Amino acid sequence: MPAPIEDYAVIGDLQTAALVARDGSVDWLCLPRFDSPACFAALLHDDSAGHWRLGPAEGGPATRRRYREDSLVLESQWETPDGTVRVVDCMPPRGEAADLVRVVEGVSGRVPMAMRLRLRFDYGHITPWIRQRGHDLAAVAGPDAAWLHAEVPLSTSDGTTTAEFTVAAGESVAFVLTHRPSHEPPPKPVDARRALHGTERFWHEWIARCDYEGRWAGEVRRSLVLLKALTYAPTGGIVAAATTSLPEQPGGPRNWDYRYCWLRDSTFTLQALLGTGYVDEARAWRDWLLRAVAGDPADLQIMYGLDGTRRLPESTLPWLDGYQGAAPVRVGNAAADQLQVDVWGEVLDGLHLSREAGIAATEAGWDVQRALLDHLEGAWHQPDNGLWEVRGPRRHFVHSKVMAWAGFDRAVRAVEEHGLDGPVERWRAVRDEIHQEVCEHGFDSVRNTFTQSYGQPALDAALLLIPRVGFLAWDDPRVVGTVEAVQRDLCDDGLVLRYRPEHGSDDGLPGTEGAFLACSFWLVDALHGIGRTEAAQQLFVRLLALRNDVGLLAEECDPVTGRHLGNTPQAFSLVGLVNSARLLTGATTRTSASANRQRIPGRRMPRPRRNGDVPSADRSSTS
Repeated sequence: MPAPIEDYAVIGDLQTAALVARDGSVDWLCLPRFDSPACFAALLHDDSAGHWRLGPAEGGPATRRRYREDSLVLESQWETPDGTVRVVDCMPPRGEAADLVRVVEGVSGRVPMAMRLRLRFDYGHITPWIRQRGHDLAAVAGPDAAWLHAEVPLSTSDGTTTAEFTVAAGESVAFVLTHRPSHEPPPKPVDARRALHGTERFWHEWIARCDYEGRWAGEVRRSLVLLKALTYAPTGGIVAAATTSLPEQPGGPRNWDYRYCWLRDSTFTLQALLGTGYVDEARAWRDWLLRAVAGDPADLQIMYGLDGTRRLPESTLPWLDGYQGAAPVRVGNAAADQLQVDVWGEVLDGLHLSREAGIAATEAGWDVQRALLDHLEGAWHQPDNGLWEVRGPRRHFVHSKVMAWAGFDRAVRAVEEHGLDGPVERWRAVRDEIHQEVCEHGFDSVRNTFTQSYGQPALDAALLLIPRVGFLAWDDPRVVGTVEAVQRDLCDDGLVLRYRPEHGSDDGLPGTEGAFLACSFWLVDALHGIGRTEAAQQLFVRLLALRNDVGLLAEECDPVTGRHLGNTPQAFSLVGLVNSARLLTGATTRTSASANRQRIPGRRMPRPRRNGDVPSADRSSTS
């Protein structure tokens, strides 16, 4: 049985990531990329689907674990009757090949240890051909090949490799698992101990660029490291999460593949990166965004692959039982084909934010935005599937209309404030028309709240974003009434649900889900915005307490038990934490609706690449 979702830590090399349980088992790893088939898929089945356990022979969870300072180097420590032992795990930033490094360190006494490696390619479906020579092992199947280099003798039987050894105080034993396409020659194994030090140095140098120094500096730095871990370095894209099919409802069917890049996250991500000094990463994300959306604006999707791939066909893996029985296990995501009108506005909003931050624009980038506006002008009237990707009937979602308004508002400001060329009078007229329609058809004057969609009483947590994008002022009575309505009708034990299917928000799926953590951070921001700062801080502190012992947040949580739900670690949740922390500590939180025209405090020029930095794709400005 896989561990609770909150029991997992993550390590990664800026191209993929592995989940490590408290008992020292790597239960999830896709190679060579985040969206590749998994070679360890025990997370979604059991050990037979592939895992790699390294820990005391007696088993059991680690007594304590931590990341080494502000890095992605994980330490798990066991205190046993025989002594104390530590396992240090990392994935060095990608060089010649993908490496997973594990080093056992004796702290005290003499501790019997056990290693068990079961490689299963294609999500546990394929058992590789294994050859063992001394302390080394090679595994090959189809396009995949992996090599294990160990400092102790190995034994292989029935596709499982094991090792038993004892480590004494002051001793260490290293293991390195390396992956490379099977048609390429085996890479030279990395030196495990040098790789540990190099990985730690990389993360220390990276986090040193963070210029947030507020009350929650430690929590913000950890969230930024985890957000960086979800970045695909060759393109600058950021995946929504490292996993697929972790359920939003225990045992239920709400299981989705989040190993892709959502356009909707762009503005929030840019706010978090720009607001903490990471201009290079923000520019890379902006450039990925423009490459992904290039083409016919009518073909704009809500999400893309790591490299901008558009076809993400959804299928199920029937040989996997799902996380703790939550089936089906899905790969790909059919929501990529949905109509979500808000996405055009999100893209225009994010690109305007990058303009406001001083990230250089080009003529070609503005041409793309004008094409998006031309399409949006004819599309904003349509009903759509909304930002929550509902699989029920299309509706006139208020949030979709508000974001369409934001797209035209940013276009007007691009002309008026940045001197760009465009039919500003026409855009201004469309903007005003959308505003009037939303206020007439999307507002319930009896309850003093905006609603999820026209003509329906149901609420939606996305309504909290209405003042954030500048549609109405924070002190507008309609905004205050909407915040109060969300608190009253969408909160479960103080945490925010996206919507309530049982109250008319038909999403076309059975069952329910937990509290959505990004929405709970939106409520923090909204409470602060309407002047209820003490309540905002109390909620924020409670949300911090929902992080696991090493700072991870999943997509959702159970408000009663605190158990994590959904895919992990979730970029949307981490970005919400960073943005709310900055807001509550008085930092100049730049939003695309902000009237503040100053450059972001602490913004730094791009630094020269240091030895050990991850090579990146061409990051030249394109908007």
